[in-house]
Amino acid sequence: MIDQSEFLSWKQELNEKGVQLVAVSKVHPAEKIMTLYKWGHRDFGENKVQELVNKYQELPKDIQWHLIGHLQRNKVKDIVAFVALIHAVDSERLLNKIEKEAAKLDRRVPILLQLKIAEEESKYGLNKEQLISLSTKIAGREYPHIQLKGLMGMASFTDDKEQVRREFSELKAMFDFLKKDIFSEIDAFNLCSMGMSGDYKIAMEQGSNMIRVGSSIFGPRPAH
Repeated sequence: MIDQSEFLSWKQELNEKGVQLVAVSKVHPAEKIMTLYKWGHRDFGENKVQELVNKYQELPKDIQWHLIGHLQRNKVKDIVAFVALIHAVDSERLLNKIEKEAAKLDRRVPILLQLKIAEEESKYGLNKEQLISLSTKIAGREYPHIQLKGLMGMASFTDDKEQVRREFSELKAMFDFLKKDIFSEIDAFNLCSMGMSGDYKIAMEQGSNMIRVGSSIFGPRPAH
């Protein structure tokens, strides 16, 4: 695991560049999360709903929990009351479900829409037409219990850095388009979330202001 001085120095550098760090704590134990917590970090990301719920119940309540993995509609109700940000909203059906569950609690839930920029079929995400359509509906207040904070995307898993750069550039271009044409007067639309342990430096070069980093902080995932 990263040591304290290295972590705090790195986080300060990110802050100076206007980049928010989500520490991806999936499969890592609560003790490791608490180490970062004691160093002042509050934003943690989990892939699986049940693990997120368990850690939420066990750990301090001022932690900002990010659900960064693919979210199944039947699991929305389990996190909608407390999640700080749902990163990967990748369909209109999921958006509708979040709105429905958030309305029951009269809570406005922060989300990111996921644009599919990777070439892999296994990666989720909206195409550009779907993204613009849903953004327009949200801006038109068709989803009163949704707060769209921005966009997220995952690049292809490849050693071709130019391909990764192109894909991140595509996401940033779409973010800039929406910010200018649809959300110009909505300050809350301000997150372009892209970049993980292996490619966050390229993502930041292309304009990311939120990165999701796990192994570079916590070390390799524990074997099951």
